[in-house]
Amino acid sequence: MGSKREDVRRKHIRLHMEGALTARDKVGVQDFVLLDAYTSESAFLDNLRKRFSENLIYTYIGTLLVSVNPYQELGIYTVSQMELYQGVNFFELPPHVYAIADNAYRMMCSELNNHFILISGESGAGKTEASKKILQYFAVTCPMTESLQIARDRLLLSIPVLEAFGNAKTLRNDNSSRFGKYMDIQFDFQGVPVGGHIISYLIEKSRVVYQNHGERNFHIFYQLLAGGEAERLTSLGLEQDPQLYKYLSQGHCVKETSINDKNNWKTMSNAFSVIDFTAADLENLFGIIASVLHLGNICFEENKHGCATVPDTHEIKWIAKLLGVCPAILLEALTHRKIEAKTEEVICPLPVELSVYARDAMAKAVYGRTFTWLVNKINSSLVNKDFTQKTVIGLLDIYGFEVFDKNGFEQFCINYCNEKLQQLLIERTLKAEQAEYEMEGIEWEPIQYFNNKIICDLVEERHKGIISILDEECIRPGPATDLSFLEKLEEKVGGHAHFQTRKLAGPKGRKRIGWLEFRLLHYAGEVTYCTKGDVEKKKGGFYRHLKEVLCRSKNSILRECFLVAELENWRRPPTVGTQFKNSLSSLLEILISKEPSYIRCIKPNERKEPSKFDDFLIRHQIKYLGLMEHLRVRRAGFAYRRKYEHFLQRYKSLCPDTWPHWHGPPGEGVERLIKYIGYKPEEYKLGKTKIFIRFPRTLFATEDAFEFSKHQLVARIQATYRGCLGRREYVRKRQAATKLEAHWRGALARKEIKRRKWAVQIIRRFIKGFINRGKPLCPDNEEFIVFVRKNYILNLRYHVPKSVLDKSWLRPPGILENASDLLRKMCTRNLVRKYCCGVSAEWKAMMQQKVVTSEIFRGKKEGYAESLNQPFANSRLGEGDINPKVLQLLGSEKIQYSVPVFKYDRKGFKVRQRQLLLTQKAAYVVELAKIKQKIEYSALRGVSTSSLSDGILVLHVFPEDRQQKGDAILQCKHIFEVVTKLAMLAKKEHTVSVVHGSLQFYISPGKEGTIVFETGPEEQVYKDKNGQLTVVSGSTGGRGGGVSDENTGLNSKFISLFYS
Repeated sequence: MGSKREDVRRKHIRLHMEGALTARDKVGVQDFVLLDAYTSESAFLDNLRKRFSENLIYTYIGTLLVSVNPYQELGIYTVSQMELYQGVNFFELPPHVYAIADNAYRMMCSELNNHFILISGESGAGKTEASKKILQYFAVTCPMTESLQIARDRLLLSIPVLEAFGNAKTLRNDNSSRFGKYMDIQFDFQGVPVGGHIISYLIEKSRVVYQNHGERNFHIFYQLLAGGEAERLTSLGLEQDPQLYKYLSQGHCVKETSINDKNNWKTMSNAFSVIDFTAADLENLFGIIASVLHLGNICFEENKHGCATVPDTHEIKWIAKLLGVCPAILLEALTHRKIEAKTEEVICPLPVELSVYARDAMAKAVYGRTFTWLVNKINSSLVNKDFTQKTVIGLLDIYGFEVFDKNGFEQFCINYCNEKLQQLLIERTLKAEQAEYEMEGIEWEPIQYFNNKIICDLVEERHKGIISILDEECIRPGPATDLSFLEKLEEKVGGHAHFQTRKLAGPKGRKRIGWLEFRLLHYAGEVTYCTKGDVEKKKGGFYRHLKEVLCRSKNSILRECFLVAELENWRRPPTVGTQFKNSLSSLLEILISKEPSYIRCIKPNERKEPSKFDDFLIRHQIKYLGLMEHLRVRRAGFAYRRKYEHFLQRYKSLCPDTWPHWHGPPGEGVERLIKYIGYKPEEYKLGKTKIFIRFPRTLFATEDAFEFSKHQLVARIQATYRGCLGRREYVRKRQAATKLEAHWRGALARKEIKRRKWAVQIIRRFIKGFINRGKPLCPDNEEFIVFVRKNYILNLRYHVPKSVLDKSWLRPPGILENASDLLRKMCTRNLVRKYCCGVSAEWKAMMQQKVVTSEIFRGKKEGYAESLNQPFANSRLGEGDINPKVLQLLGSEKIQYSVPVFKYDRKGFKVRQRQLLLTQKAAYVVELAKIKQKIEYSALRGVSTSSLSDGILVLHVFPEDRQQKGDAILQCKHIFEVVTKLAMLAKKEHTVSVVHGSLQFYISPGKEGTIVFETGPEEQVYKDKNGQLTVVSGSTGGRGGGVSDENTGLNSKFISLFYS
């Protein structure tokens, strides 16, 4: 049964090993050595593209790091990232520049030997940034003391200074290093950085005097003009506009948005103060920089003899002042040449072309030697005073292989340097591989690779190489030209397989090579070089007359750069090519003595755009960086090797014999493991301390099987652990529950006994209180009475009256009758107060009117009780019902009340429709637009009305008042409202009379009339036979009465219709 399960498990592992490789295709492999198609350039490029698309810019080729410039901030250079890689095995974490730096540092500390890190690539590929990241890593992770803080700061701050003087904007890179740089970082026995040393190689001096379109001169010129103080610029004879200087404006790119020259000037100035530059050093240094700009602005003209002259000596004077030389001697040195023989010397005038050449040669020589002085000055500040033995890590930031449309002597030197470095890389890699194989007891199989020693010999071989031939042409007597140099090359190295000229090439290749060009077949491909102007340029010097002037300069820096001893040496100085070959040889001697690490930088596109991957450009760089060649050498044997202990520790879970612990020798455990997994003999070799796996797919399958097994193991461990935790938790909870239940039952029993005792006491006290409830308050009935009070109060809150008219009240117990009466009064007062607070001013005024009405009519006139619930109106006529002319006649008097009425003539009692208008001063009886009668309140003697339900009222005036025609007899539907408002406005409430039977009214002086009030079956108003006005009210006592007049024929039906 167990064997069946094991077979099934093994089958699952094998299936997973075979099927999981497709998933890895989506993100690529982090080591190109693990590519199956390692000889395919397309597979190499595809893997690089996959990783770049996932922002994985670093990939290994064994221990070589390939870096693709992302042109964006990825957040992978933080302090936490540095700490993550510190002290970690090289292959345990994803590829990173910190892994290269940490590996070199740990190997240096453990083995006490020297290391170097070679960083190469095209301009704009990120070489300078990579070297900065390595320096920052050492600055953060290495142990540090306060006394060594200055050395570290000087090391870091030397970078912006060297970038200002040695970097420039090119078409490919805004901060391109135009010189090779090798920096040694010195560490003491504790691994603390204590000093450093910098060596520069082949600074591009030609950039000082000429720049291609879209490029700039070295940064320092623009930084000085943009950031220099006004006083400094004035003292140097400079202005801020770079367009004014020929050496700065040839590339038509003096301003660049991505470069902040002013801020960079501040950074560089701060660095100078830390690196121990004195004020005199800076004054002399910037004087030299300014003199170079003035040199470029010197203009030569041809005189009648064909010789060069300088019509405007303004720039000559400034140069002489800044360099501390005589203006006349400087002018003569620029326009004449001194030819010295053994016994005599002759000064010959120069044509314009040679004067321009002398001027440019002087500018290049001054700037080049000043740069060398600057590097030496930085080195003097970095030197460590402790002379005990130290270990070093070198950083070589060198130009990569270059192929342009037009390649000159600079590209020839750069590519020659890359040939030598490629040779060193291949030899060191092969040597390391062979040493490891021999140490492990594995047979070494010769590896086929392209040995570029043949190309290196073609360039540097003594007496036969291209550099030696060029030297011969430069020093031989007679006129040496570019064509004669090319002919000499064809004569001496024409038969070389890697050399071609137009004359030696075949019919097809001849069209692509010019008459003054030759082609070399480098390890990275074919490159065609132009020899135009080579012989003259590569002599490397300038006229002796100029050198004499500079040697006598009062500028301290120039005195160090141009020694008088040079004038005493009559030997011809070595050419530029020989100088470069010698410096390269010394560099290689330095590198050979150290353990190497390599970083190859790649530029993904020309436009510096993030996330853009240019296949053609990158394929070109892969070829020129020799990455495929390095990969073939690294993969020629076994793709993967690992110590037995590490391999077994990682993959032991794949075999039951090695899981969970293997107690035998690691080698035997690994052998047992790979046999169980099913490795084939051709897939691996077992060394003395390591296992070697030939094919990447074997390793991938093992890794995928490990991932599969890891998930199963984790699931099983988690299940077992969760079960253990569950059982432990269950037992703990069960014990706790038992204990809680016991305590809880006891607590409940005690609580129940206590509750029953309390209940018995309460009931006993309640019964005793009930028995003694009628007695005065005492301890026997106190609790009962308090309970009864509380209960009554709580019940009363649900039976409180809601309005003033609600007379209900909860019946109180006998002992609370007095308290209940007090509460009832308080509640009633509260309801009244709430009611009063809720009454509006208008309603209050109406209630006051109702009070007056009550005083006048209550118990006196029929219909009063029915009128109580009918509110009074402010007016019974609208604004449109009163004629405007009447309002005009009233003037400023404001109408307080208006109502429609019927007026009865005093003599014939004829009924007429009128309007009664009340103001603050008088009452007006109005007919349409006329005021028929005005009764001022002062002239009003009284108001009379009957006790019946009719609507008759009489306004009495004083008979003595001749202005009045007589009393006014009116009939109104709203008798109570009209009388009340009239009485209140006239302030004569006491003059209102409610008569019974009849009343007398004034008609004219000495004459009175009578109104008789009766009740009858039908309401009517008429003039009787006696000439009296008879008003009959309905026997039912209806509100208001009808009107009837025999003379006019008006009946009650007409009046009712009018009222409606």
